[in-house]
Amino acid sequence: MMVKMMKADELKGKSADELKKMLLDLRKEQLNLRFQKNSGQLGNTSQVRKVRRDIARIKTFLNEAAQKNKAA
Repeated sequence: MMVKMMKADELKGKSADELKKMLLDLRKEQLNLRFQKNSGQLGNTSQVRKVRRDIARIKTFLNEAAQKNKAA
């Protein structure tokens, strides 16, 4: 599967439920990439980095939304 890095603008319009679903999908993808890497089947190792950063990006958006809700 080709991994495309997400932009912050793409995430701004998404709801918390959509972000959580994306996070779950990315974690599954990360697990699959880890298995491929350990078995020697992963050709493009930069995918691991892209998925890891996308996970961090989504978690940042979720935490910012939680902070806004907590402050309000």
